[in-house]
Amino acid sequence: METPPRHCLVTGASRGLGLEFTRQLLARGERVVAACRRPAGHPALTRLAAEYPGHLHVLPLELTEARSRAELLREVEAIWGRIDLLLNNAGMLVSGERFGSLEANAFRQSFETNALAPLLLAEAALPLLERGASPCVAWLSSQLGSIARTEAFYTPSYAVSKAALNMAAKLAAVPLGERGVRSVLLHPGWVRTDMGGPAAPLEAPEAVAGMLKVIDALPAGARAPFLDYRGEPLPW
Repeated sequence: METPPRHCLVTGASRGLGLEFTRQLLARGERVVAACRRPAGHPALTRLAAEYPGHLHVLPLELTEARSRAELLREVEAIWGRIDLLLNNAGMLVSGERFGSLEANAFRQSFETNALAPLLLAEAALPLLERGASPCVAWLSSQLGSIARTEAFYTPSYAVSKAALNMAAKLAAVPLGERGVRSVLLHPGWVRTDMGGPAAPLEAPEAVAGMLKVIDALPAGARAPFLDYRGEPLPW
């Protein structure tokens, strides 16, 4: 018996890992809402929408704005009435930070974008997730958010916000799990994207394929284990 397609909401879908998640999910036959800022400005998504008519919906999202999150979820409810997989992928990284010249605003923006807004989106999406088939929330984290692995002063606002995301996801895993929603924190590896930079050793297709395998293999009742793209556990 053929498995029915999943209905997947991907944030930060205009480039990098979000775009690759969108590509691979569509290639697998899934249905995708790709959410990003200014959808009309991203020809890659426009091409995918033409290639997969009716399977891909590209919708606007300003992740840190409550009104925008609510409007996105209203649109998703109108299109599908449910979410099977929420990929909380959108994030930001401030480059060039140095100890002695840190800026508080970088930490505020990073925390709101990387930790708080994904938490609030998952909370607001819970009614749609509860209607999903074996629903799951995947949070894109990073080993840079691992306190146990921290040995150098590197991308502090990003690292601090990803550590906060890890706690947010572990907290949310309890009410999500009580309602039948699995969750997982994923470290994609150091990936060659706009955020990861040209020196990164891993290509986006390999990282995304690995993370989708991890999501597929999650057991019922999974409550935000912290795993890399190969399924290996990471220390907190």
